[in-house]
Amino acid sequence: MEGFIQEMLQLYLIAMVGFAVRKTKILNEETNYVLTQLILYITLPALILFSLNITFSIDLLKDFLWLVLMSAYILLLSIFLAIWMRKRSQLSKDKKSVYEGLIIFGNQGYIGYAVIFSIFGEQGIVYLTMFNIVYFILIWTYGIYLFTRDTVAIEWKKIFLNPGVLSTTIGLIFFLLPISLPVMLANTLESVGKMTIPLSMILIGSLVANVTYKDIPFLLKNKYLWKSAIAKLLFIPLLLLPFAAFSIPFSLFAVAFLVAGMPSAPTMSLYAQKFGGDTLFASLGVLVSSLLCAFSIPLLYFILHLLY
Repeated sequence: MEGFIQEMLQLYLIAMVGFAVRKTKILNEETNYVLTQLILYITLPALILFSLNITFSIDLLKDFLWLVLMSAYILLLSIFLAIWMRKRSQLSKDKKSVYEGLIIFGNQGYIGYAVIFSIFGEQGIVYLTMFNIVYFILIWTYGIYLFTRDTVAIEWKKIFLNPGVLSTTIGLIFFLLPISLPVMLANTLESVGKMTIPLSMILIGSLVANVTYKDIPFLLKNKYLWKSAIAKLLFIPLLLLPFAAFSIPFSLFAVAFLVAGMPSAPTMSLYAQKFGGDTLFASLGVLVSSLLCAFSIPLLYFILHLLY
């Protein structure tokens, strides 16, 4: 626990740097877009490719199947929970889709990699990459469907050609085949990929810095922002506890458990802007969960500590 808290404090300090440089206008209003593009298209694919440049084994294949099963299970339950919470809400139509998305989709691609790498190192990144396969496909299909309610709006080509799915597919091919990347290329991917962790936390800090004083009353009064955050950060990961009854290695279950409790995905703000959802509601939902995760992630790890 002591080591975990130290690692988390380091991540939060990096996030504070992002907050400071955004508030002092060292970085401008385009910061979040630039950082998102840099992580999504360059550093994260490099990290995924490097992490999957490992020797194939039957044990790893079993781990892969467990992670895909847990991912599909938790996302399916999250969808049912989000539908139930949306129907019970009294939100307008442009907020209801956002509300569902905030509950279902977590920030697994940015802060998820930062947290898992800090705790489990490169082995954790391998597990998280496998765990994220179902997530990447779902956020590009069902995530868009939430806002459009129309499968025609889903750009199927982008599902398989987006950087997350593409780099994971290429990485899995290298993993399954008896070949490995050249040492120089692997070292380059490692250097570039590990930038994902600090850049992700700077992005989180910058997102938090975007809130203005006029937004605070709405943020504090809107109960649905807090409900979505509590569901995403605490209730959903607890739904994975039945898997603790199986003989799953600690690191394997811990990756799934912690990542299931990541804050809401910033992608929901982008979808809201593109497909006519309430952008402010989406941005504040991401903000609330991103702030609260500083308390919820240590709590989830403490629960893991008690279980194992």
